[in-house]
Amino acid sequence: MNFLEKILQQLTQTPNRSVLQEVRDGQFVSATCAQFLQQVRAARTFIRQSGLKKGDRCGLLAPNSIRWAAMDLALMAEGVIVVPLYSRQAPNELVGMLKDCEAAMVICGDETLRDGIANNWPTNSPPLILFDQVFATTPTSDIGDTPNPSADKDIVTIIYTSGTSGEPKGVMLNVANLNHMVPCTGSRLDQLMESKTEQTADQVFHYLPFCFAGSWILLLTALSRNSLLSLSTDLNKLADELKLAAPNYCLNVPTLLERIRTGVESQIATKPAFIQSIYHNGKAAWLHQYESKGRAGLAFKLANWLIFANIKKKIGVNLRALICGSAPLAKETQLFFSMLGIKVLQVYGLTETTAICTMDDPNDFTPGRVGPAIPGIEMKLGEGGELLIRGPHIFAGYWNKPEATASSLLPDEDGNWFRTGDQGDVDAKGNWAITGRIKNLLIMKSGHNVAPEPIEEKVLFNLPTAQQCVVVGNDKGFLAALVTGDLTNEQVQTAVDAVNADLPHYKRILAFHISKEPLTIESGLLTANGKLKRDVINKHFANEIEELYRSPKG
Repeated sequence: MNFLEKILQQLTQTPNRSVLQEVRDGQFVSATCAQFLQQVRAARTFIRQSGLKKGDRCGLLAPNSIRWAAMDLALMAEGVIVVPLYSRQAPNELVGMLKDCEAAMVICGDETLRDGIANNWPTNSPPLILFDQVFATTPTSDIGDTPNPSADKDIVTIIYTSGTSGEPKGVMLNVANLNHMVPCTGSRLDQLMESKTEQTADQVFHYLPFCFAGSWILLLTALSRNSLLSLSTDLNKLADELKLAAPNYCLNVPTLLERIRTGVESQIATKPAFIQSIYHNGKAAWLHQYESKGRAGLAFKLANWLIFANIKKKIGVNLRALICGSAPLAKETQLFFSMLGIKVLQVYGLTETTAICTMDDPNDFTPGRVGPAIPGIEMKLGEGGELLIRGPHIFAGYWNKPEATASSLLPDEDGNWFRTGDQGDVDAKGNWAITGRIKNLLIMKSGHNVAPEPIEEKVLFNLPTAQQCVVVGNDKGFLAALVTGDLTNEQVQTAVDAVNADLPHYKRILAFHISKEPLTIESGLLTANGKLKRDVINKHFANEIEELYRSPKG
């Protein structure tokens, strides 16, 4: 059986089990397996009646919901290639992707999303269909719960990369990619939940858009397991929804975890001096023990009893782990959660690698690293320290871009290696660390090559109220930084001085510019999943950057 057959079989075997629920206004709106399958059947009936054929591309534009998941399964079951789109992305960018993949139809969550496409595609657009139209369809008697036969090489989805430079590319993932990845993620979750009784469903909370590869893999994995997946519907109420869902685990991005840490420490700073002392002494004692310098002792026990345990309770009483991906997480943040008694497990991968290459072992992980390669995956370092990857999870290619596909692969006598564009290193235990992006390297006039990401991470760690930090200095004599947020020169200078103290001279930041307005997706300065568009940022702030280099520094 392929991955989709296993998911549908899992759903049919437990018809009365709640499988998905949405958090709406502090209440759960749930669907049992039987109810969810009925929605899948309605969507499959609509697809057949609409004339969509196997191999056609269909855009799926909506925020996360039970109906999104049902639509996704229905399209895959009918052999239609799903093109998931980010509901917050600019409509003109979405139209560009839909035109590129020659979409035969676009299914939209609401009228606003539909109208955004229609206004930017006034002529010769494909049918733009609303969820309400799809799920009002009465399933016909010939619709079952078995997907149409699919070969391993059949394309399941085209997921457009976020495009940090240049135009987004459509990453094609096939049945074989999913057949390998979904059991791998399920196996790791089995390890995490190994002491759970068989009858109890995993409680999973989810807020990241399903149109991103890692988020989608979690959805498919949850549907293939005995899980109850709770979907956030309001990011402004994330803390309340997380508390209500009381999950065993959830998938996160570093930004959220770092905000939790800085939020906690900002609150501690407002407490009476003796509370602050207990917190900082307890933290120091825990780090002392972590670094194998001795036992944490009474200072930690007191802080854990009075402070740490209460913080953990507010974050999640049933948490086994917070799973983190999309970008490297600051080691200090991972240690912070460990101090509270919450595991943070890192995952590394790209859309082209079916989202995942490495996963932390829940029982043996190293803070600051992203874990070992998952079973069946080969990883090695190539020229310039570039991370090369090979395995059954490597994508089928970029849609209609054979040259881009060829340039992303490095052939050798045993097959092709995928060139990740990431720099990394591996320790003696096989745990990998991601140290930067090759294309982001700053080549300075001194001849030094500097990865900006670790420096940016350190600045933000020392400046918790900042929104973003972008280090610049390509073809320059020194490094400078753009920092966003409601900050003073004194605050930024203090953070920069703290960072510079531990860096060699050529890695020190000698000038900075503060922008009160944060970089956003809507302004075009961040990708759809929040990554820096460095080339665009450099052009946008060209005058400010030029001013930083007018006067000599040293």
